[in-house]
Amino acid sequence: MKITFLGATKTVTGSNILVETNDKKFLVDCGLYQGQQKETMLNTDEFLFTPSEIDFVLLTHAHIDHSGRLPKLYVDGFEGPIYATKATCDLCSIMLPDSGYIQESEIEWLNRKRRREGKHEVPPLYTYQDAVDSLELFEKVQYNEILQIDQNIKVRYKDAGHMLGSAIIEVWIKEDGEEKKLVFTGDLGNNNIPLLREPSIIEDADVLVMESTYGGRIHEEKQNKATEFLSIVTDTLEKGGNVVIPSFAVGRTQEILYEIQKNKQNEDEVFRRKFDELMSAPVFVDSPLAISATEIFLKNLDCLDEHVQEDIRDGKKPLDFPGLKFTPSVEESRALNENANKSIIISASGMCEVGRIKHHLKHNLWRSDSTILFVGYQAIGSLGRKIVDGAKTVKLFGEEIGVNARIEYIEAFSGHADKNGLLNFVRSFSKKPTQIYLVHGEEESQLALSDALLDEFNIPVDIPNRGDVFEVTNRRISKVAEMKSPNENKYARLELLERIETLKEEIDDMSAMIHEDLRKESGDKKIEDLTKKILELEKQIVDIISQ
Repeated sequence: MKITFLGATKTVTGSNILVETNDKKFLVDCGLYQGQQKETMLNTDEFLFTPSEIDFVLLTHAHIDHSGRLPKLYVDGFEGPIYATKATCDLCSIMLPDSGYIQESEIEWLNRKRRREGKHEVPPLYTYQDAVDSLELFEKVQYNEILQIDQNIKVRYKDAGHMLGSAIIEVWIKEDGEEKKLVFTGDLGNNNIPLLREPSIIEDADVLVMESTYGGRIHEEKQNKATEFLSIVTDTLEKGGNVVIPSFAVGRTQEILYEIQKNKQNEDEVFRRKFDELMSAPVFVDSPLAISATEIFLKNLDCLDEHVQEDIRDGKKPLDFPGLKFTPSVEESRALNENANKSIIISASGMCEVGRIKHHLKHNLWRSDSTILFVGYQAIGSLGRKIVDGAKTVKLFGEEIGVNARIEYIEAFSGHADKNGLLNFVRSFSKKPTQIYLVHGEEESQLALSDALLDEFNIPVDIPNRGDVFEVTNRRISKVAEMKSPNENKYARLELLERIETLKEEIDDMSAMIHEDLRKESGDKKIEDLTKKILELEKQIVDIISQ
């Protein structure tokens, strides 16, 4: 069999793996690229395989970087089943049409600009209706049950503990009289995520394809994450500002609010006061397809922690909270930006790349009384990552917006396992894999995790590039080919343009520093250091231009 890595290679988005056996071709995930332009351009590329030849898709979970190109796959000719857990199917029925709506909205804005410039219009990646139509291909599977695809392939979904419905997928493939077992982790959950169960233990594998998002980091432990969240939110509300949380409506936000609810009997007077203040604040879930998150969770009790299930069966409502309001229409969303104060606004996308979150940032980033609170991973090149990394200004809808708001990131609420969690996952195998492939991580994290895996387990570890093809036989596993995109040269040029944009941002930061120094009248030594750096930069630019 052959395994081809087509996405989330040395990056955290665009998950897509092709597996070819003697008589079947199937995909594991088919996600959107997010973040850097050289990667998001890949979304509009032709697939490096023929969609109509794919027999089926195994979907690990509903997040758009894993599921977001399924409607495009459908539009381009794929007609086979998409296997996913019931909860993932339920979430995709909301998230994929929402993504289609965003694709149409974003392309309409772009086409207005192109029309003014006398250029031809371009179609969206897919439409709302395309996404709705693609949902007909979804087939629900149960955790822990063997799904027999045919006489040579069987599949089992195990709980990954990352989000509602997320799965580790075990695949047994029989070829030439021998059976090989592949394991795809999807995104592995953190062990202490509220609401959800911990990731399942996998007993054995021949080949392990594992995520590595936090492969080089240990999550900072918080004694009480709920207290930190509560403090950030109430401090902002008391100033009269808004708390803007870039996040899809289902998932991390409910987990945080649940943890706070668990602590509501806290006898500390300050905590009680802040808790009451939070519960009295309006919480807006701003989505064009807003559906009660509680309904989705309640339809999938089997995905929740046993204690949460007991509470719900006892008639308690651990997922409800006062002040929750949905703003499904564009008009309601606009009114929110005009009128909201002392409010919590939850809006997609989580990396701030598309959707209504950009409007909320435009109206709140410049406000010193507001807070932008990140609770999910921010990919390199994404607007969210730039804000988290301390950008002084960002460009939104062609306008430079100053970043004066308080910026916070609660990493302890991450839905991804950290380095220790990933190593523990491999330790739990009673029969260790003979080969590990690392995907879904930035290269620095992958190298750190690779070194740790080699040191402890002495298992061969590979970090694939996009298009790398590996052959798995009874005797060995080896790289056999590379599939190249026809637009490879274009991406190299885009990468160069991105580096130039980064350089421009750094120059802008230098300019801001000098303006600040003029106000403060800083010492000569600092000015001398800056002058030296600028002269070095000037020389480098001149050298490049003269080549």
